[in-house]
Amino acid sequence: MIKKFIICTIVVCSTFSQAQQGTSSPYSFYGIGSLKFKGTVENQSMGGLSVYTDSIHINLRNPASFAGKNLSFYNNEARPVKYAIGTSFSSTTLKTATASDDASNSSVDYLAIVLPTGKFGFGFGLIPYSSVGYQLQSRDEDDKLQYRYRGEGGINKVFFGAGYQLNDILKIGIDAQYNFGSITNTEIAFGYNGQGQLLQYQSRKTKRSDLGGFSFNFGLALAKNISKNLELMATATYTPQTNLNSNNNSQFATITIDNNDKEYVINSSEVDLAALNLDNTSLSLPSKTSFGIGIGRPRKWFAGIDYTFLKASELDNDFVSVENASYEDASTISIGGFFIPKYDSFSSYFKRVVYRAGVRLEQTGLVVNDESINEFGISFGVGVPVGRLFSNANVAFEIGQRGTTTSNLVQENFFNVNISLSLNDRWFEKRKFN
Repeated sequence: MIKKFIICTIVVCSTFSQAQQGTSSPYSFYGIGSLKFKGTVENQSMGGLSVYTDSIHINLRNPASFAGKNLSFYNNEARPVKYAIGTSFSSTTLKTATASDDASNSSVDYLAIVLPTGKFGFGFGLIPYSSVGYQLQSRDEDDKLQYRYRGEGGINKVFFGAGYQLNDILKIGIDAQYNFGSITNTEIAFGYNGQGQLLQYQSRKTKRSDLGGFSFNFGLALAKNISKNLELMATATYTPQTNLNSNNNSQFATITIDNNDKEYVINSSEVDLAALNLDNTSLSLPSKTSFGIGIGRPRKWFAGIDYTFLKASELDNDFVSVENASYEDASTISIGGFFIPKYDSFSSYFKRVVYRAGVRLEQTGLVVNDESINEFGISFGVGVPVGRLFSNANVAFEIGQRGTTTSNLVQENFFNVNISLSLNDRWFEKRKFN
């Protein structure tokens, strides 16, 4: 099993070392891009619900979930080592009031491992936080190309967390996250002569920010039996506002573009950002608070609701500002759950399958042309047993919509497919027989 984890690590690290594009959304043009992380595939298949925690799945949104007790239903043995890898594919139809287009992208969403140590649990891994990936253009009244915009990059998180089981019903946790990444925005202006013919040379402006800084996430999880067959769960997390250091550079260039849209630089000059006090700025990441509550029968069914509040109005960066966009406080409501016909069935494989479903409603906090950009998604998925112990493969499907066609904006209709491996194993096992 350790070999499998090493292979997963190599695959993910090689993928993150390349410029994977995690979004095709034109709304990633603004700020730090589209917020990418919505939890593990298990969370996503339940509408983003993260209140549920157990001893065999990783919950990356609440570090308190890293802790736990021995498995009473499994001969009171210690919790297994948990590790997981998740990937996603998205197909999106971009629609305006007059036109539409299709786009698709794929990415690795997370890699994580959790180690049990008595009442403690320690987790670490890699998560993409935001993603930038857009290609836009504007035309004048005569349908001539005026500007072309594109962007790429995003912010990733490396985290290390610890959880502790305070008593039979309450766990607490904290994780430290190092945020890093870069965002590049390019704008090309097209010029024409007096006869309306496109000029040979065009002007290009490129802005790049290299970002880095620490943040923290605090978590609490409660699980209490309220009857013989019912268990109540409640969670809370809080991420304080934090500032990332942003090292910036900007360049103007004269370019020519061939028939294959390949750009060739004729000459270029660097912008003296130091003279403008913009060479090193601070990017403010907003604070986030979430609460969840749910009820269910252990290893049978669960239903819950989450509420997340993101103070997106705190998001700020002097180097990147757009006149027609602003931020307001954001929120998300997730409702979902799962059902297992019979988790220990020997006669039917499909009775051990976990069936999940959920819905989420999200106010993203982005305001463009005085229109709030909202999003909703309906999801469902399954978790199928693989290997020994409690390992499983998970598949989630989500259909949803983001944005609007009013005020000259873009509406996105998306279909997401998420796949993950949630693996369990014992690295050190005591011999029961000599």
